[in-house]
Amino acid sequence: MSTHEVGAQGAPTGPPDRTASERIVAGLRAQILGGHLPPGSRIRQEELAHEFGASRLPVREALRLLEAEGLVRLVAHTGAWVARLSLQECTEAYLVREQLEPLLLSQSLPHLTDDDVERLADLVGQMERADLERFLVLDREFHLLSFSAATTPVLHEQVLRLWNTTQHYRRAFAVLVDIQHSRTTHYEHALLVDAVRRHDVEDAQVLQRMHIRRTRHELARHPEVFDTA
Repeated sequence: MSTHEVGAQGAPTGPPDRTASERIVAGLRAQILGGHLPPGSRIRQEELAHEFGASRLPVREALRLLEAEGLVRLVAHTGAWVARLSLQECTEAYLVREQLEPLLLSQSLPHLTDDDVERLADLVGQMERADLERFLVLDREFHLLSFSAATTPVLHEQVLRLWNTTQHYRRAFAVLVDIQHSRTTHYEHALLVDAVRRHDVEDAQVLQRMHIRRTRHELARHPEVFDTA
């Protein structure tokens, strides 16, 4: 178990404060996705309540919501931790992503606007010049935007959960391939924009699947990523 911890203080005195819960969800989500809380980090409710100036009820509600997003693992009568994956679990998550994301993209692509396509192209240029942390933020925006026009909320929610649970491992992949000097990822993004611009669903699906598969293969060659997560 990681020694990194977060948390807070307060006493339950009524129904959860939705505003407080949403504030905690947003703050803790940003800490996890930003890599400030690595997988396996212990989340202490009393410390979290103190950090956000809330009672324990909205803290508990926030943790339940983050568990539903795939970011937190709750163990009954034990506590909460930032979710982590073994190599086998991560491989499985990426195999599922290889099937679901091309499908979601096929549902979204026909409905993307010209402004959406131009934003995707702009993000490709920004990612080519970005440092690691900025790249991860832009990369997430890029792919989620490419999915955003789909009218399949259940599929969209499943894909977003998988993105959340594998966020740390995308960061690890970006480090392994030295993303600031690796051209392959940027070429893949540019080719994907070209397929979207041409309204070529089949090409876009092939590129999306290849993009995910390459990450899966690279991570499988580095099991130490999962030993230290």
